[in-house]
Amino acid sequence: MLTDLRQTLRRCRATMLEDAAGAAVLMIALVAALHLPSPV
Repeated sequence: MLTDLRQTLRRCRATMLEDAAGAAVLMIALVAALHLPSPV
């Protein structure tokens, strides 16, 4: 099972980096949106 996991990580390293970058951008957008003043 560990061997399968390592092989999977080797095959999709570039995709995982893009996914991690996308997740980071989403978290930054969420934090920014939560800090906006309310329109009330």
